[in-house]
Amino acid sequence: MSPRSRNAAFQAPQPPPAAPISENPAVCLESMFLHIWTTSMRDLPFVNAALSVEAVGFRRWNSSKASVVDPPLLAASTSDVGCALGDWVGAVITPWFINLFVLPGGGNLWSDRRSGERCQINFPIGPLEFIADYSPSAVIPSYQYCPLFAPPSQIASQAAARAAAMAALDAMFRTLGEASGPALNSVSTTTVPTDPLRRAFFRRVVRR
Repeated sequence: MSPRSRNAAFQAPQPPPAAPISENPAVCLESMFLHIWTTSMRDLPFVNAALSVEAVGFRRWNSSKASVVDPPLLAASTSDVGCALGDWVGAVITPWFINLFVLPGGGNLWSDRRSGERCQINFPIGPLEFIADYSPSAVIPSYQYCPLFAPPSQIASQAAARAAAMAALDAMFRTLGEASGPALNSVSTTTVPTDPLRRAFFRRVVRR
């Protein structure tokens, strides 16, 4: 195989540097994905009509250690969830996915990347793989996401989806040993299927 044949047929252009978001992005994310839902996703066969668009659990966060991605992220300044500065971390629920999200907020998690490019971001549980997306015309043009359920066909209700998303967020801000216990097991099995959540979430933890 020649070196030329190993090159990707298409590579998305490098986006411009993302502006830090100063306010909680939950409302803007809900507006953006609600528009997608009503204009292009509603009639697709794989959507879960029991779910609606909702952004949950968004907070600022900085990694407490250097990232393993190449190129490396900036050195950490703080790791407090409630710190005034930091990138935005949360989850978005839609009828076609439940994903973890990272958005630029002036912290050390974010790095500008092409659409479709993958990177690892450090959390207390360990490095997790996120996928970059960029759409210049969108309300929030740049974000990175880690799929939890896509599609979320096994989720029975919005309450169950919210519980699953919050359990995953709780787990990622704990160490691996802590998260494998109370972070997920505290969620009632009558509310959300914890075993699929555990598999979907922890298979994205890079082995240390």
